[in-house]
Amino acid sequence: MARSFTPKVVTANALLEGDAVWLTEDNSWTRDIHEAELITDEAHGDLRLLEAMAHADLIAGAYLADAKEGPDGPEPTHFREAFRTRGPSNYFHGKQAE
Repeated sequence: MARSFTPKVVTANALLEGDAVWLTEDNSWTRDIHEAELITDEAHGDLRLLEAMAHADLIAGAYLADAKEGPDGPEPTHFREAFRTRGPSNYFHGKQAE
């Protein structure tokens, strides 16, 4: 029995800075998951992932990550993705300093 598709966001790492980034509906990259496009259709998700991979000059390692609709936009459903929204953990800087 095939698993049903669950909502996703396209995520990657910014090529130069290494920050986690998410693909928006207008094909730009954001460092705020709440601004990402929430994908609810599997075929659309596959297409958006292919489009993201074409941005090899801006990002690395694009993939579809599970997400859910939250009050302010998409939210991660897995601890790994929640961790990525907070930035690097090796020292207090970037998103963690805010």
